[in-house]
Amino acid sequence: MTAPPHWLPDLVYLQEYGGEWEPYFEAVYKYFVDDFIKSRPKFGKRAVKLKRAPPEGGKEATFWHITHEGEIENQRTPDLRRCERIRWPRPMIEHHDDNAIRCWPNRRRRDKRILLWIYAQDYLVVLADRKKYTVLWTAYYISYDHTRQKLQREYEEYQKSLTPPLQDGIVTPSTHGR
Repeated sequence: MTAPPHWLPDLVYLQEYGGEWEPYFEAVYKYFVDDFIKSRPKFGKRAVKLKRAPPEGGKEATFWHITHEGEIENQRTPDLRRCERIRWPRPMIEHHDDNAIRCWPNRRRRDKRILLWIYAQDYLVVLADRKKYTVLWTAYYISYDHTRQKLQREYEEYQKSLTPPLQDGIVTPSTHGR
């Protein structure tokens, strides 16, 4: 793994809180509040909003998604890798055009998403694309090779779609994107 970019904050470790889950979890939540509730980042010119429902334990749905794993909302379990990286989503959103981040649109079912992948650190931020704003949907550490490979394929396909077509070795104007 290469060194993280200078703008990426340090990880927040459970050991820094004496291995005690409750004070650690409250500190993680405070970072989330500071980064997404007390002040709001922007993705380009669009505001980044949160998925607030269904709230659980007085905390926003987005918070649970970026700190817990699992398919069933009320059965999600804490994920230390996600918690440790609680300070990463905001700077990744604000530095989405940095070379350290691979950024591309994609579809998940009928929803438009924007993926921000800091590939050297194996971390992904997922934004839901709305017409006038974006929603921080989830973020997670990529721990499986098949996930990494899938993301790499998606990114490469997106990059290919941006390349103007060649005709007899000559770049021709593209109508792609219309």
